[in-house]
Amino acid sequence: MRTVADTAPIEWGTPAARWVLLATVTGSGLAFLDGSTVNVALPAIGTDLDAEIGGLQWVLNAYTLALAALIPLGGALADRFGRRRIFQLGVVWFAAASLLCGVAPTAEVLALARGLQGIGGALLTPGSLAILQASFARGDRARAIGAWSGLSGIAAALGPLLGGWLIDALSWRWIFFINLPLAAMVLLVTARHVPESRDPAAAPGFDLSGALLVVAGLGALSWGLISAGAAGFGAPQLGLLAAGVAALVGFVWVEARSRHPMLPLSLFRSRQFTAANATTLAVYAALSGMMFLLVIYLQQVAGYSALAAGAALIPVTALMLLFSARAGHLAEVIGPRWPMTVGPLVMAGGMLLLLRLSPDASYWTTVLPAMLVFGAGLTLTVAPLTATVLAGVPDRHSGVASAINNALSRGAGLIAVAVLPVAAGISGAAYLDPDRFAAGFQTAMVITAVMVAAGGLLSALLVRNQLESGVSGCPAHEMDRQHHCAIDGPPIEPAHVTSR
Repeated sequence: MRTVADTAPIEWGTPAARWVLLATVTGSGLAFLDGSTVNVALPAIGTDLDAEIGGLQWVLNAYTLALAALIPLGGALADRFGRRRIFQLGVVWFAAASLLCGVAPTAEVLALARGLQGIGGALLTPGSLAILQASFARGDRARAIGAWSGLSGIAAALGPLLGGWLIDALSWRWIFFINLPLAAMVLLVTARHVPESRDPAAAPGFDLSGALLVVAGLGALSWGLISAGAAGFGAPQLGLLAAGVAALVGFVWVEARSRHPMLPLSLFRSRQFTAANATTLAVYAALSGMMFLLVIYLQQVAGYSALAAGAALIPVTALMLLFSARAGHLAEVIGPRWPMTVGPLVMAGGMLLLLRLSPDASYWTTVLPAMLVFGAGLTLTVAPLTATVLAGVPDRHSGVASAINNALSRGAGLIAVAVLPVAAGISGAAYLDPDRFAAGFQTAMVITAVMVAAGGLLSALLVRNQLESGVSGCPAHEMDRQHHCAIDGPPIEPAHVTSR
């Protein structure tokens, strides 16, 4: 097995650098693509598999649940057993689960396969960045990670378009089948061109009990909330909610006593870290809930094709790609408090503009303005938010801090997708009735606007407006390139890497 120690560090601009980038960007791009294409496919999936709104919620949440709970464990496994090895395992697992998704005969089987996909994503995503950190020369790591971030963002932007085209031209099943040739290419390039690396100082144990408790807790909460949408809050639903809360309390108890916790509670002694993560919960819960319902509205109520619904979301990602670095620089100049306060309030304004939607509303005068306002607020928020999370802890904890923030953002989205339809009165087959769905959508947009605005107010009250010269020991001019954030969640930042 070729290791980093057997080769000189990879330099930017060389053929070796391009091969490693091709493997890591395409591998992680599998997860990014699925994250942005499945949303667009939900109406087609519901029609083909005769699924109610609860089934569609599980198609999203099963994946998010596994990913949120297991990403920290995936990173620890990569450090211990080899980043290339775990990355390859994740790609194989993701591809096999994608095949199961593509042939799923029922919504229940599809949700199960999506959970398996999430496990593969949790194995391959942190490993892709850690490979870059371990393989590239120290002076070129920022450029490599910046390229990974930008190209991954492009993948997220193209996902709705590609997914919409595949759905309209072929079938929703092809958004999963397309992963198979991409995964085969990644495995071939990785085997030939990516060196192996490990962390000899990695902890010898793994917090498996903590991961299982998170899965049980979030899973029970999601199950209880989603089933309440159809059956109301009866004894079974209340029992599931109580079990979920008990499992999460047990998780905190285990983390406080574990020798190798996946969630070091000591990090939350930092007011800046805690405040940034509280904002993360509010912002990403609102974001996930809005995106889940908007693509269904555009297709079921406004009559958009899958391709048109996917294209409608592009302005948000385009603004992120074009201006995230500038938003990060602004936070360096004036401090993070005001961008993290104003950004969520602008996002709330974009959500409220969606109240103007109607079945015959023009995209150019109704949807586009809302997406531009929302995208501007998201762009202003995300880079300062991610930088503040990392700046709130010592450099040696940057990897675990980013993993925690990523897991919290996805966990917030999972709960929002479960609870928002219930709160808005969208249950059962209501999404198939344009009038009922439109009424519930109006209520949901008000709820999400209040949630994200609360995140802005939390930032105003709790985030210190300190100026940072850089993040996690990085020079300020490198920070922008390293901390781009795609729509679906903050990036997984690799911990400091020791290779052999």
